[in-house]
Amino acid sequence: MTPTPTQPTETGVSLTQDAWRRLKKSWAAMASLGTLVAVVLLAFFTPLLPLAPPDRDETPLMLTGPVVWPPLVEAFKFDAAQIETLAEPIAEAKSKLREALGEYSATRRSTDATDDEVEEKARQVLLARAAVDSQVQRPYASAGFPKLGPLARLMVCARYAIFGEWELNSVCGRDKLGRDLLSRIFWGARVSLIVGFVATLVSLVIGVTYGAVSGYAGGWVDDLMMRIVDVLYSIPFVFLVIFIISILSEESVKERLAGYGIDRITIFYFVVGAIYWLTMARVVRGQVVSLRNEQYVEAARSLGVSQTAIVFRHLVPNLLSIVLVYLTLTIPRVILFEAFLSFLGLGVEPPDVSWGLLANEGIQVITPVKIYWWLIVFPSVAIGATLFALNFLGDGLRDAFDPRMKGR
Repeated sequence: MTPTPTQPTETGVSLTQDAWRRLKKSWAAMASLGTLVAVVLLAFFTPLLPLAPPDRDETPLMLTGPVVWPPLVEAFKFDAAQIETLAEPIAEAKSKLREALGEYSATRRSTDATDDEVEEKARQVLLARAAVDSQVQRPYASAGFPKLGPLARLMVCARYAIFGEWELNSVCGRDKLGRDLLSRIFWGARVSLIVGFVATLVSLVIGVTYGAVSGYAGGWVDDLMMRIVDVLYSIPFVFLVIFIISILSEESVKERLAGYGIDRITIFYFVVGAIYWLTMARVVRGQVVSLRNEQYVEAARSLGVSQTAIVFRHLVPNLLSIVLVYLTLTIPRVILFEAFLSFLGLGVEPPDVSWGLLANEGIQVITPVKIYWWLIVFPSVAIGATLFALNFLGDGLRDAFDPRMKGR
């Protein structure tokens, strides 16, 4: 008896797997993805790379053009032994900070304390916190580094252990204070990318939540929420952001916020994120309106699933492809907006550095007598390459997740 041949079974492919397969066919999207991964990794590991400290000035080498040879120089000066000697002063400064915090809390709880006494205790907390930061950052600041976090400090120590005093020469030239431009571009990437990602995530959370609730609620709730979005769209947000940052940069307000550990860059994250959620809310709302009557939503309702669970466990996960595409298209806008505000002097504050701040510094030294081209070209190339990569990746993701592009 002849056996019946078995038919080959077809393995199912998820939407994500199918989108990834189509994305890999786009050379522009994959090249952009590789570029972004390289930029993010280099920015993250910048303290570990043998680059000149970004704030170290070399007075005799001011406004020096790119140097090709020698590729490495023995110029990195870092006193690693100072870290151990500062252990006791740091512990003492932290003890004083704890005492100041205790006195501040007790004064705030006291019913007899005046506003002046509370402000004085808050000022003492600021001074104590500044003393701790000064002791912790002293070895790194003397070497020419900005304020570093714990992980960045560990990477600087590892860099000194691996490379010693060797560092890369000024292959991109030096600025008006003699600081290495390549190093400042790498350190500026850390700030610009963090601003782009954090502000975009803030807009993502606000926009997805607002749009999903509006689309699922429907009726007068949907109409009211969308009319609020329409009103907000009519506000010139550039001037609004400049106005808010200008107010929060006033000395008394700045000191009060610093008491809570909030600086201008932290404010910038949330202010910029809070103005880029409007389009996301509209996009999500339209998708939720088209999905809220699907069979799986009706099944969830019949099983007694709460409205909140239906929105955030059943509807929102089905919008991740659209959200991901919009995310890659929003990050370039935020980075460019940060560069614009830093160019105006309202974004990142020195000694921190960002790509927009570098472009502003380059513009300041352009004169009719001589143009220091490297101060403009190299920061602009860094900004342009990152923005192009994000836009190309966003276009590739849009085509990959589009079901009409299936089979192409």
